[in-house]
Amino acid sequence: MRNWMPSLGTCARVGLVGLVLVSAPATRAAQPRFEPNWESLDKRPCPEWFLDAKFGIFIHWGLYSVPSWGKVGEYAEWYWNKMSDKKPSNAWWQYHKANYGENFDYKEFAPQFRAELFNANQWADLFARSGARYLVPTSKHHEGFCLWPSAEATRTWGRPWNAAEIGPKRDLMAELAEATRQRGLKFGFYYSLYEWYNPLWLSDRKRYVDEHMFPQFKDVVSRYKPAIIFSDGEWDLPSKDWRSEELLAWLFNESPCKDEVVVNDRWGKECRHKHGGYYTTEYAAGMKDASHPWEESRGMGFSYGYNRAERLDDYKSARELILVLVDLVSRGGNFLLDIGPNGDGTVPVIMEQRLVEMGDWLKVNGEAIYGTRCAPRPCQWTDGKQPEQKFGEYMVKYSLMDQVGQQPRNGQAVKQVFFTKKPGALYAITAGWPGRELVLRRIKVSDGASVTLLGVPGALRHKVQGDSLAIAMPELAPDQAPCRHAFVLRIAGAELLPE
Repeated sequence: MRNWMPSLGTCARVGLVGLVLVSAPATRAAQPRFEPNWESLDKRPCPEWFLDAKFGIFIHWGLYSVPSWGKVGEYAEWYWNKMSDKKPSNAWWQYHKANYGENFDYKEFAPQFRAELFNANQWADLFARSGARYLVPTSKHHEGFCLWPSAEATRTWGRPWNAAEIGPKRDLMAELAEATRQRGLKFGFYYSLYEWYNPLWLSDRKRYVDEHMFPQFKDVVSRYKPAIIFSDGEWDLPSKDWRSEELLAWLFNESPCKDEVVVNDRWGKECRHKHGGYYTTEYAAGMKDASHPWEESRGMGFSYGYNRAERLDDYKSARELILVLVDLVSRGGNFLLDIGPNGDGTVPVIMEQRLVEMGDWLKVNGEAIYGTRCAPRPCQWTDGKQPEQKFGEYMVKYSLMDQVGQQPRNGQAVKQVFFTKKPGALYAITAGWPGRELVLRRIKVSDGASVTLLGVPGALRHKVQGDSLAIAMPELAPDQAPCRHAFVLRIAGAELLPE
């Protein structure tokens, strides 16, 4: 994708309503039209809000949230698909049979998905408190059950198959969209192109695309005007058979969100990391650099949908989630962190706690995250042999906590400092407290440069030593620390040099 990064200053212009009257230009430059082919679609610039936002919340919520169970290490939202193999050796089927009976059909979870405790304003308050800048709930997952009043879902399934007609009997998407936007967050959604057991999908895939998926997608877009769309479930067909290029041309040219919407790379089995607005990675390490917009998504445990079988040690700590955010942002990526609510509409308390702790950190240090861009290098390693980190789309091993610290570990180098930048400022984000002094290497410091620790008043003493900068850290009592887990130094008047 070419020319994807607009000027950073675009977002900074603010009109002073009532003080300054600015006349609209007599003519407005014509917006480019995009043709229904990847050559044209891939030229669309990525809207700058996505590049600035850095942190979003994923929500997997559907009928699978009623059983909310899976083998630890697997995705609980795949419950229907996994339990359908009725072999004695299948733990999913054995669990289902033991707890619901072998004649209990998955569709019977629909009236049990009541969302009776769901309060969109409570959710939105939590998301705002977390420091997230955008929200991506599942409008529908591969089960096909919709969280909005989709006529196509009920028609092709031959039964009520959306939350407005059965279960909650509410337009959950509308409630969440309104509450989210009232708090200044961007609202979007996840949308699965295919549905495991949709009768039309099983009998005639072309008709499924033409009569179900295509009009349904236009419906959900037109209703909720998403700022971001996470497409999925594309892997069985090429993009031509999904009519994805035609659909995206409509989205970018005609839809009510055409100027703002950001889309991912899951539009056909040939598309991932080749076509689309931003590339996706899933339970992986993200991408190596910022040559193309990208986003890493993962749950707090091993699943996107809530899995009651997971225990405390299966969850990432808040410290690790904060450092993952920092690491991804230092390489130019976004972090889409998932929560899995219960079928009753409550967010598990452990997930609330993790989000609140991330928000507490971002209140102090968000300046080094939001609106930043990559520095000439993402981090500073300690002495020692640097461990290899592979990058890829899905389930790439990413053991960040083994790669961070202030001193080498067993002869292995660790990431001591992460870097981000804005015009006029370089940010050095430490993995833990660096001690009395932090030395930054390969840095050019101008006369009159200043160093501050975010959350602590006053400038820090520093000394230039060749191409290094030695910073004297303040002496703070434990209750004087501005935050936990990672600390941010703002350096004005300095430029990081490449290795």
